Amino acid sequence: MADLKSSFEQASKDIQTLTERPDNDTLLRLYGLYKQGSEGDVKGDKPGFFDFVGTAKYEAWAKLKGTAQEDAQKKYVDLVKKLTA
Repeated sequence: MADLKSSFEQASKDIQTLTERPDNDTLLRLYGLYKQGSEGDVKGDKPGFFDFVGTAKYEAWAKLKGTAQEDAQKKYVDLVKKLTA
């Protein structure tokens, strides 16, 4: 468990060193996995209709509702490894 937590934290640092910006779908996937892995299920109200970015982020996180934090952390670490390889 401690290894996963440290890998998750390291992955969140590694993702910031990418030389190329991932596509929007990948960015939303990263965001959702990170939020689910760090905070659990989505909280709060969905942003307003005209907040397109906020709504997309909220929905990316909401899709992962019910996913265990450990599973989300593993998927996040795997995705970051794939992007940084």
